[in-house]
Amino acid sequence: MVGPRDERRTPVPSSTTVSRVMRRMGRKDTAPELALRRELTRLGLRYRLHRADLPGRPDVSFGPARVAVFVDGCFWHGCPEHAVMPKANRQWWADKLAANKARDAAKDAALRERGWEPVHVWEHEDPATAARRIAEIVGRRRAAAGRQTAMPDSGT
Repeated sequence: MVGPRDERRTPVPSSTTVSRVMRRMGRKDTAPELALRRELTRLGLRYRLHRADLPGRPDVSFGPARVAVFVDGCFWHGCPEHAVMPKANRQWWADKLAANKARDAAKDAALRERGWEPVHVWEHEDPATAARRIAEIVGRRRAAAGRQTAMPDSGT
């Protein structure tokens, strides 16, 4: 016998179409992520994908520079330009999306504690522009890391 539906878990879908669409949403290798990776590669940057040893499992990471990149979907992460609250199951979605934002903030704080810089790219951003922004951050952090290790010992 099935008990009452847990309010915190998945709500009853408003339609079979919505259910099918939501079930098919991917977590990695999305079209915006692939477009960004193509641009990063075009700029000559080498990176790792979906590192499980980092908080939040970043979509793209640059180890020596300690930069973690997340390609965020407008709906799931609350884009200020494009996020739209669903009409069905409104309170459940409000709670769910607020929890997503809180998890993003906690993940960013955990990365910073480890010396990593989290970078977020919205799915609607131009991939070439986002890749240039990331390249600047990576270059700046690599240069800073190089200066720190290249500093001569003052002997004091």
